[in-house]
Formats: sequence, structure tokens, C-alpha cells
Amino acid sequence: MSDHTAAHPVRRPRPTPAELRNDVWLAAGLFVSAVLSTALGSVAGVYGADAAEGMQWALLYSLGLTAPLAVRRRFPEIVVVAIAVVFFVGVTLRIPDLYVSNIAMFIAMYTVGAWVDDRRRAMWVRVGVIVAMFVWLIVTMFQSAIDPSDDALSQAGVFSPFAAMLLLQLLVNAGFFGGAYYMGDRAYAAAMSRAALEQRTRELEREREVTAAQAVALDRVRIARELHDVVAHHVSAMGVQAGAARAVLDRDPDAARTSLLGIEDSARSAIADLRQLLETLRTSAGDAEGGSTVHLSALADLVAHANDNGLPTTLTVVGDRVDLPDLVQVNMYRVAQEALTNARRHGGPDAAADVRLRYGGDAVELEVVNSGRAVAAPMRPGLGLVGMRERAAASGGVLETGPRGRGGFLVRLRVPLAAPASARASAGVGA
Repeated sequence: MSDHTAAHPVRRPRPTPAELRNDVWLAAGLFVSAVLSTALGSVAGVYGADAAEGMQWALLYSLGLTAPLAVRRRFPEIVVVAIAVVFFVGVTLRIPDLYVSNIAMFIAMYTVGAWVDDRRRAMWVRVGVIVAMFVWLIVTMFQSAIDPSDDALSQAGVFSPFAAMLLLQLLVNAGFFGGAYYMGDRAYAAAMSRAALEQRTRELEREREVTAAQAVALDRVRIARELHDVVAHHVSAMGVQAGAARAVLDRDPDAARTSLLGIEDSARSAIADLRQLLETLRTSAGDAEGGSTVHLSALADLVAHANDNGLPTTLTVVGDRVDLPDLVQVNMYRVAQEALTNARRHGGPDAAADVRLRYGGDAVELEVVNSGRAVAAPMRPGLGLVGMRERAAASGGVLETGPRGRGGFLVRLRVPLAAPASARASAGVGA
């Protein structure tokens, strides 16, 4: 997948069972800490005579403050609101805990930022809790300021100790809630980046598997094409020679012997070509030169072989020779070989062929025409025609095939000299 939605998940991965179990352990640990903090705060005289009395309040407050954290990743918004309400009530009733309540609020606020996928809702929930907290803080400050019985800190002077304490509380709370807000957002962004990276890694792995399968398929096509070109050419010649030997076996043993020798030579040539092909297939692309099985310089031998096997063939080369990539030379040679094989097979006993290789300023052109009986265009192309078209495409060229009006068949391959490198290096093609 390459679209934006696939590359960037719209939902954070859900919490794992291990993370959910850790939340339960976190809530249990903070509950014990809250009970101890409240008990110690009571002994230390936090809030003095105004502190809430009775251990039952401490237990109830500690439970309400920490129990929601056990499901904080499942219901982040509900948890932060519940803990905020318990916190307001506890401080209003002056339950003597100064630390665990702040830790619980921080974790709840952080969780909303880190785990809520609806970022707008996450923002409004946190902003609502923060605004409510600061409104409550300002109200309690105002009440303390106008309470004549509260003489803990002097209120005398423009910047009195009382005013300094109020300002300190505002700054601490601003840093506290701002830090929880920021860290939650950063945790969510990091989780989404990690999820996107993992998803892209999975996609790349799938693409690698598909590419590997395609490479195997292309190799199979390449091997099948090479085997067809080598075997069909030699076997076709052997068939013609065997037929000629059979026809003259009784009346002209010498001619029959000559045909049998031709069959033997064709068999040896087929074995040699197959051995060279197998060696090439076993050779990696980075090994020594000579990996290609054949080149255009062997066209003369190909024409001579066609002449020796009953298909009168001529070769004409026009223009100055141009150095071509090995892949293009192999493909053009194989196209000529397949065209001559088809001419010998389908042209009839009176067929003749002409091979023309033209080097132009912007392209090289191979043309193989044969005379003989008229051949209708096949309804379904055989493997030979399919292989020629694949070779033409791999060389960046254009293949033209079809029956001639006066009989016979035409095969013309034109390859631009500036063929795209990507086409010439097409995977799975060539020797």
C-alpha cells in the first residue's frame, strides 16, 4: 500500500495484555502508597486541626484516587475526570496527602494525551480538567485571602509571604499540568510513528516476498524461452534431415548417410548450446564476461546452418556495425533463429529465406522474410511468437510479424540505439 492512510495509521495500536496487567499493578502500588502517605500526613499534622479525621476517609480517598488507574488505557477520559473529582473532594476535605494525589493526577492526564485517538476530544478533556483545576485553585486562594482566622502566613506588604505562596502554587501547577499535557502528546506521536514504521516494515516484507516470487517466475520464463529457442531450432533441423534420409534411404544410401551425419552434427550442436546455456544460467550477473550464449556475429553461422538443412537463406548486412549491449545481441540472434526455424517448419519444400541486418543512425533493424506457402496469422500465438515479443520488449524494441501477401512470413525487429536502460536491463530476459 502506498497511500497516506496505509502509511500512517489513524489509530494507535491497542494496549497489550501485559500493559493492562501493569496498570493493575500500578493502581495497587499507588493505593498502598496513598494509604501510607495519608497516614504519615495525619501524624505529621498536615492541615493541622482542619484535617479530615478517621482512617476510613483515608482508605476511601486512596481507593477513589488510585483504583481508576487500573483501567486507565481502556477509558482514559473517564479515569482523568474521576481522579480529578476525587482530588478536588480530598483537598477540599483536607485529607492529609500531599504526594500520591499529584502523581495519580499526572498519570491520568498523561494517559489521555498518550492513548486517545480522537485528538480533539483528548485536547478538550485535558483543557477542561486544567481549567477546572485552576478555577478551583483561584477560588481557594481567594477564600484563604479573606479568611481572618487563617494566620499561617503574613499577608502584609505588596509581595507578602502569603502572595509568594499563592504565586508558587500557580507556577507549580502550571508546570505540572503543562508537563503532563506535553509528555502525553509526545508519547502518542512516538507510538504512532513506531506503528507506522512497523506497518511499513510489514509492507516491505510482503513486497520483498512478491518480488522474490516474481523473480522466480521471470527466471522460469527466461529458461523456458532459451530452451525453446535452442531445442526447437536443432530439433526442427534434425526432423528435416531425418525426413530426407528416410526418403532416399533405399535408392541413394550416400545421400541418406549425409543426412544422418547432418542429424549427428545437429545433435552435437544442440548439446553444445544446451551446455553453454546451462553454464550461463549457473553464472551470476557479476561474473566474468561472456555470460551471453550468442551474439550477432554468429548470424553467418546461423544462416549457413539453415542452408545446410534445406532452407536456402541469404544474409545481408547494411551499414556500419555498431556495438550493441549483449542482451540486445542475444535477443536479436534468437529472434532470427526462431524466424528461420518457423520458415523451415511452415514454409514448405520450396521455401527460401532472407536475413537482413541494418545499422541505421538511430536504430538497428533485423528483418527475416521467407517465401513459400501462405501462412495465416495464428489465432493464438505459439511459444515462438510469444518469446520473440518478450525479447523485443526486453530490448526496448518493436516487433512486427505477419504473413506476406505473396506467400511466406515476415518478422521485423527494430531496436532504437538509445533504448531505455531500464528496458534493456529488464529482469528475467536474455541469456
